[in-house]
Amino acid sequence: MTDLRTIADVAPLVKSGALSPVSLVESCLAAADARPAVNAYITLLRERALAEAHQASQEIARGGYRGPLHGIPIAVKDLIDVAGTRTTSGSALPCPEATEDAPVIRRLRDAGAVILGKTNLHEFAFGTTSEETAFGAVRNPLDESRSAGGSSGGSAAALAAGMAFAALGTDTGGSIRIPSAACGTVGLKPGAGEVSAEGVVPLSVTLDHVGPMTRSVADAALMFEALADDPVGGGADERRTSSLVFGIPRPYFCDLLDDGVAAALERASDNLERAGHSVVDVEIEHAAWTPHVYLHIVLPEASWYHASSMELHASSYSPGVRVRLEMGRYVLAEDYVRAMQLREQLRERVNRVFRHCDTLLLPAVAMAAPVLGASTIAFGDRHEPVRAVMLRLTQLFNITGHPAIALPAGLGSDGMPRGLQLVGPAGHTRRLLQIAAAVEPQISGGPGSVGGGTG
Repeated sequence: MTDLRTIADVAPLVKSGALSPVSLVESCLAAADARPAVNAYITLLRERALAEAHQASQEIARGGYRGPLHGIPIAVKDLIDVAGTRTTSGSALPCPEATEDAPVIRRLRDAGAVILGKTNLHEFAFGTTSEETAFGAVRNPLDESRSAGGSSGGSAAALAAGMAFAALGTDTGGSIRIPSAACGTVGLKPGAGEVSAEGVVPLSVTLDHVGPMTRSVADAALMFEALADDPVGGGADERRTSSLVFGIPRPYFCDLLDDGVAAALERASDNLERAGHSVVDVEIEHAAWTPHVYLHIVLPEASWYHASSMELHASSYSPGVRVRLEMGRYVLAEDYVRAMQLREQLRERVNRVFRHCDTLLLPAVAMAAPVLGASTIAFGDRHEPVRAVMLRLTQLFNITGHPAIALPAGLGSDGMPRGLQLVGPAGHTRRLLQIAAAVEPQISGGPGSVGGGTG
């Protein structure tokens, strides 16, 4: 069971009794044991997961099948409370055991899922490479010298290496979509407010999103329905998925891309047009404001949350995370308020673009996963900070709250995955998932194309 099958593949076998949840859990544990250097997990809940899997098997045998997540092993970013485990946030700071499950964990348990373990991450979700963590850097399963992306790097690495069938991540500026692109998996940032962030250690209370990370769009949709605050009220969207219009926002979003990402975007565009869709160029006005607005929101909100811990335990934070938290103390109140006002203007600018297209198509990350320890990335003769480049294409949609999904989009000449993202209108995450499933063959090569698709 290390062939990286999807939930949609295995769920019917679990339902029929042809495949045991125990065997699924054992296969994931074996995969984790086989590649300790990847360092995807902080805590593996071995005995508990096996007990939950046995219980799921018994329930299913008695006719109590709960649905496609029943008996499926799922990993959880260690920023999310799971009762009886520490929520370390990837930090050396002291932390007690959680006394109750976060709502998203309760919903997964209600669906019958097995919680396999807590995954490694960039400390307090405040980074893009998952190497500033008290538990050692997460390594990319496709090339262990490279980052798995961040901050949900452990979740993406676990998926790509067969150590889980799905995972939970959080996304404040791209932290689901960035590691998904780096590892060649699927990652959904739902629309703002659609999935509860209660019981999740915040980075930025107005930018944080919780969402699923999977091996296919169909699996992301299954997970979203289990997690959503309104799991059935939106209903299925049966509108057409043929002759769609995809808008590529080239200004700003395509100004700085490596050759592999640029080729992936053009290949996907050509494939979509051959499949009967239209691809048009669009522009999001003032997109260049994005990093300035983002920083003037995320820095003070993160600094506010960590203020008391910084007073008591500043030396226990990773150096880069500590610097960013200290920077937040120097953002003026008027700068924060101005950023919040500009945020509304950016939201309206993104809304306007959907007058001309059904969905946006753009890169998820501007380059392949960086080498661990790299501080800059080269684009020809130009060298740019790794963190800024990795956030560049995702953070706008945290500011505006629009739903976005990252898909694998083939491999570059270096053999590493490249990722694209689709972005949908506000309040239409289900429609975005429907469209993403329809065009997955044109972008990824088909469902379950872990590691970058067929290109």
